[in-house]
Amino acid sequence: MPSHLPAVTQPVPTAPSGPRHDTTALLRGATASTYADTVRAVSDDIAARLTSVTQPFSGASRSELQGLVDAVDLDGPPSGTREALREAADLYAQHAIWFHEPTYAAHLNCPVALPAVGAETMLAAINTSVDTYDQSTVATLMERRLVEWTAGRIGFALDGDLPDGGRPGGADGIFTSGGTQSNFQALFLARERARRDGVRLESMRILATGASHFSVAKSALLLGLPRDAVVEVGTDAEGRMSPDALGQTLVDIERTGDTVVAVVATAGTTDRGRIDPLVPIADLCDAVGTWLHVDAAYGCGLLVSPTRRHLLDGIERARSVTVDFHKSFFQPVSSSALIVRERPDLAPVTWHADYLNPAENAELNQVDKSLQTTRRFDALKLWVTLRALGADGVGALVDAVCDLAAAVHQDLAGDADLRLVGGTDLSTVLFRYEPDGLDPERADALVPQVRRVLFDSGRALVAKTVIDGRPCLKLTLLNPDATLADIRGVLELVRSAAHGLLAGEALADTDEPPCRDVHPRLARGEGEAR
Repeated sequence: MPSHLPAVTQPVPTAPSGPRHDTTALLRGATASTYADTVRAVSDDIAARLTSVTQPFSGASRSELQGLVDAVDLDGPPSGTREALREAADLYAQHAIWFHEPTYAAHLNCPVALPAVGAETMLAAINTSVDTYDQSTVATLMERRLVEWTAGRIGFALDGDLPDGGRPGGADGIFTSGGTQSNFQALFLARERARRDGVRLESMRILATGASHFSVAKSALLLGLPRDAVVEVGTDAEGRMSPDALGQTLVDIERTGDTVVAVVATAGTTDRGRIDPLVPIADLCDAVGTWLHVDAAYGCGLLVSPTRRHLLDGIERARSVTVDFHKSFFQPVSSSALIVRERPDLAPVTWHADYLNPAENAELNQVDKSLQTTRRFDALKLWVTLRALGADGVGALVDAVCDLAAAVHQDLAGDADLRLVGGTDLSTVLFRYEPDGLDPERADALVPQVRRVLFDSGRALVAKTVIDGRPCLKLTLLNPDATLADIRGVLELVRSAAHGLLAGEALADTDEPPCRDVHPRLARGEGEAR
């Protein structure tokens, strides 16, 4: 759709004398009314698109999009704010992926809470950096309060003494850019603890399942650990970490003389949405004295679920926890945090600079526990969301997507064409197009082909992955407003694409053209809305 941003009615201001720069370019008191008009025009345009969009993607090809991008002369003459924004809307917004559309079911992307979008407008304009107190003041206090709130939801004590009677204990944490950064920082802290205990880098090992997030292995590499430092722990038939396998692996590594510096349990695996058994894992970690990190990037929404909080029982025994609010708390990217059970564990991150956070300064400088220096006040979005909807309100949204996934699983249980691949604890659905009589290898080949057909049409987006050596399609349901009918529609598109692909193969092998049963980019029927 064309942009709804109004056309430029005034020429771009120039300054023939006096300042040599455009004095209307920056947000300040003198440009406040222009700011309000600009934001209003952009929000009106996006609102119009939200009400008219009928599919999650335009369906434009990569070559078409590359041509549009290349056609923009970034060194050309200035066009003014309104025209530049209108051009950007026609380029970006027109061809963006819309996560609010119920036929978007690919990755861990969610529609965003309205209060958070309003907060995003506020924090972008004020542009606070929460690295030091003198740049942020109340923003630092609000973020620290949210860290405490999250730690309390996990079950960490907020105050107390350390077991050795040393420095004050209690939980702490820091907002991060996402789960990858949170996992990296957690493993860095575990590594530093082991180094203080005299463990050599080359003998450090991290235990995780094959379903753990790729950032675990990547973090080990970036932390200078050996390439074989991440040791895979066996799972049960549903993809959860096996406590028996973990116990055996801990024994096996001790016998080699290496040291397990961390065990990574996952509360919400990316593909299956499974939650590792946290209580028995914590028992084993406590028994051998190793760091337990729980990656709850996906499953953290259960912290506020009115009906499913028990699935995270044992998370309070972790040494560190990753939470991604921009997944199951419905926050705009980015909004994540690393929460630690004991405040002193964050100390290895601290680095003092005279111009920023001198050691003798007693101010609350968040940079002392962050891997980032300049950092947005992303916590404001969660703050406003909690105040607007309440924790139970957010939890009800989490329950809605989990309930939808359960309904889809039940719907597919006896399907003649679509075969379920395991269950879930959260909101994923793994399946294959594999009717009776279809060769499994041909079913394998259909997985990327079906996904591509749907993507190219723009009408629905699903993901693909590999489970137990077999490719399969994946729905990641994070839209609380999507209905079972919406998802049935997506599955019908999958079915139609598979039928069309198989019919096309049959057509190539025979002179008798069969009924195609759709496909060709899932063209809509003559009377169907476009």
